[in-house]
Amino acid sequence: MFDSAGLEVLDRAECLRLLQSVPVGRIVFTDQALPAVQPINFAILDESVLFRTSHGSKLSAATRNAIVAFEADDFDNGLRNGWSVVIVGHATEVLNRDELRRINTLPLRSWMPAGPEHVIRISIERIAGRRVRHTPAVNPASQRATG
Repeated sequence: MFDSAGLEVLDRAECLRLLQSVPVGRIVFTDQALPAVQPINFAILDESVLFRTSHGSKLSAATRNAIVAFEADDFDNGLRNGWSVVIVGHATEVLNRDELRRINTLPLRSWMPAGPEHVIRISIERIAGRRVRHTPAVNPASQRATG
């Protein structure tokens, strides 16, 4: 299926598969009543986005029990191909010890550990993905020469 701009619309399963193929995304949250964006490394587990942040950080304070957006993408500028996936959901701190033990087996570490860390989960309440694939224009003259 394609949208009105000619971009391929991705289903939920493909969006989740693509998210697992990149290490970095961007979280969109509110900071002092203004929109803010920050890159984060993340993992996908049980159809949730997980990331670590330091206690007391701006990101930690802004994302607890808040509605946030998360976006990840991959583009090949030379080929003009790529995809983007956007998620909207509630961000909550993971406190359950069994869940934390399971999450601790993932290769998920904060880039800037400054003391104790905690894990934030973004529940995937809305997910949308688009893919663009550049198809070179066909030159009618070259088509006649080869056909």
